[in-house]
Amino acid sequence: MKFTPKELTPYLSARHYFGSEQRRHRELARLSLVQLADIVNFSKSALARVETAELMPAPELPNALDAAFGTEQYFHGLYQLAKREAHPDQYRRFMDFESRADVIEVYEPQVIPGLLQTREYAQACLGCQSDLSAEQLEERVNARMSRQDRLSSDSPPYRWAIIDEAVLRRRVGSRECTRKQLARLLEQVDTPDSKVQVMPFSAGLHPLMGGALNLLTLPDGSAVAYEEGIETAHLHEAPEAVSKWRRKYEVLRANALSLTESAELIREAMEDHKRCDTPPS
Repeated sequence: MKFTPKELTPYLSARHYFGSEQRRHRELARLSLVQLADIVNFSKSALARVETAELMPAPELPNALDAAFGTEQYFHGLYQLAKREAHPDQYRRFMDFESRADVIEVYEPQVIPGLLQTREYAQACLGCQSDLSAEQLEERVNARMSRQDRLSSDSPPYRWAIIDEAVLRRRVGSRECTRKQLARLLEQVDTPDSKVQVMPFSAGLHPLMGGALNLLTLPDGSAVAYEEGIETAHLHEAPEAVSKWRRKYEVLRANALSLTESAELIREAMEDHKRCDTPPS
């Protein structure tokens, strides 16, 4: 029986257009999926799902396709549009603000902030959602990793993260996964572009215990606030609303551990997450 490729719908969304353009360029180059997979070092099944828009492209794929087809930054540009479609509409707008922000300030009470997560940690966090298929999980992880693209650019945003001590104590995935994640976090505690503080248990109650908060300052000086609960989130763009959330964040920053103290507590937590090997009998 002759194989018939699935009909594409390129104008349904940017992700569909990305997939259709991958197939169009592949067919112009007279390459099969297997041959393209060998060239760009991705699996045939992953490329096939990208072409039919069933899978969000991995962050490394656009540049690999541009190199394979000699299309300069064509697929890179399509990806900048397509990657926003992996999130709900309100979050997509937040993503747009985040991608342009000069300053990103975040408080996270439960897990490492997404911009600072390793892939393994992100996969463990998202994997606890039992209603996600393997393909959906891979898509969500790729989307989360794509948010970190700017951090390695020539002009990364300035980041300030405050995390609750519970984030350090909670094991996510394996012990090694958690330890490596804390090692990555430790690298970001005090750099020219990044600061990390820990809100210790000893500080007691504070006004942001109910959820996570992101404050974004844009190039024109305006700001937005994005606060998240368990199942709801709200993007605040009105200046008075943003000011309210900023005041709460500043109280938190003033009561959190210093950068040096935060680094010490992260190192202590890393020791707690070391693998416990059973001594030989």
